[in-house]
Amino acid sequence: MGARHYLDHAATTAVRPEVAARYAEELAQLGNPSSLHSAGRDARRRLEEAREQLAAALGAHPGEVVFTSGGTEADNLAVKGAWWARRADRDALAVSAVEHHAVLEAAAWLAAHEHAQVDLLPVGPDGVLDLGAAEDVLARRAGRVALVSVMWANNETGVVQPVPGVVQLARRHGAAVHTDAVQAVGHVPVDFAAGGPDALTLSGHKLGAPVGTGALLARRELALAPVEHGGGQERGVRSGTIAVAGARALALAVELAVAEVADEGRRLRALRDRLATGVLATVPGARLTGPPPGSPDPRLPGTVHVTVDGADADALLLGLDLAGVAASSGSACRAGVQEASHVLLAMGRDEDTARSALRLSLGRTSTDADVDAVLAALPSVVDGARRAHEVRTRRRAAAARPARTAL
Repeated sequence: MGARHYLDHAATTAVRPEVAARYAEELAQLGNPSSLHSAGRDARRRLEEAREQLAAALGAHPGEVVFTSGGTEADNLAVKGAWWARRADRDALAVSAVEHHAVLEAAAWLAAHEHAQVDLLPVGPDGVLDLGAAEDVLARRAGRVALVSVMWANNETGVVQPVPGVVQLARRHGAAVHTDAVQAVGHVPVDFAAGGPDALTLSGHKLGAPVGTGALLARRELALAPVEHGGGQERGVRSGTIAVAGARALALAVELAVAEVADEGRRLRALRDRLATGVLATVPGARLTGPPPGSPDPRLPGTVHVTVDGADADALLLGLDLAGVAASSGSACRAGVQEASHVLLAMGRDEDTARSALRLSLGRTSTDADVDAVLAALPSVVDGARRAHEVRTRRRAAAARPARTAL
């Protein structure tokens, strides 16, 4: 049984009922879209209608839509595929220091195994990319950068990046641009043609489609080398039998979410600002990442990201879970050990602060009752987390002291 109050929509959100119905409808159909018989042709028609539907919602041409299994696959195809296609005369990559691990680790793999030259582009204390520093990196590489990858909106802090400015900068240096828009599509206005990137990643389960659905929008003139090899589907860069049910579900979810962006954005901003104001008022030592509530800001409408002095994220999350609230730290948790957020470290925060983050993310099903539940539970949860942190700190200090030598 899940938490009564779900505030982790940035991790995954509920499948829309109409999308689930579309998905179930297609699962009852038969036919491989690559087959030549009538069942295959019917499946191909439904697939291409989904491609057109998704493209229309995001300002793209249908031929620019490459269906994938989700954001991670799409990020890898964009980063590795674009670099492999251009490495003969451009051997460098530039990625922001706050990217999702799907981008950062793809770039690191290319550096380790293919000798790619990788630069991390810095952000300021507000988490926004430093365009001046990015300009310096591209100038120093002198035309060697194959791809610049900067996410549209950060998955931890919700900070929206200046993608049009990145595109203008990259164009001056002949570099292609990829943006991971997994958190942005369906939550803020996203127009592929107007924004100007060469490639854009989206994922279905962030906006009301099933897990396992996603797409890469890639301009036809952008050369991509395939990451996988096989039957040559999807422009020859993403082989494998295409999941028509997933494509149709994704296209409908994107269309519905995009249509609601303005109204839903206003609703979520009101909930977000009430939540942020309440957290700051009831929890001493809580610090909002980004500008204060109610001010114009480059953040997603549904994300509240705070750090809590003297508390560890894992204790905060466990305490909230016991109180019936699902939340996230927004950073990686591996093998049961909470890691310091690479995003907060890149923003200049220290290690302790980077381990104290709490992300509360709202979505289509969020209500005032969810906000009330968090505000009611959080003060006592923070008190408990701080006591646990003090005990842990004392134990570490005791373990670090040298043992006394008997006389």
